[in-house]
Amino acid sequence: MSVAGQLDNVLNKTRQLIELCNALQEENDLLKLENQSLQVAFDTSKSKIADLEEKLRALKLARSLEQIAVPKDGSSEKALDMKQKISEFVREIDKCIVLLKK
Repeated sequence: MSVAGQLDNVLNKTRQLIELCNALQEENDLLKLENQSLQVAFDTSKSKIADLEEKLRALKLARSLEQIAVPKDGSSEKALDMKQKISEFVREIDKCIVLLKK
């Protein structure tokens, strides 16, 4: 094979490598975009999970208060007052969570 033929062969292989490099760069860019999208979805899911866990804790607290037996003596007003205050706190927490989501 002549020097000119070898040079053409090297040039052709170089073009092929450049094309392959460009294709891999495009694929890499697409994968980076996909990774960013998945990261945003993951962060959103984590935030949603935290919100739901907070609501679950508030719900468990509210249900545990519903199960408190109201005594027959004069302290029933005190227990009812305590339930109302805790319910108000839960509503305030829910309002704060809604404001934080905005």
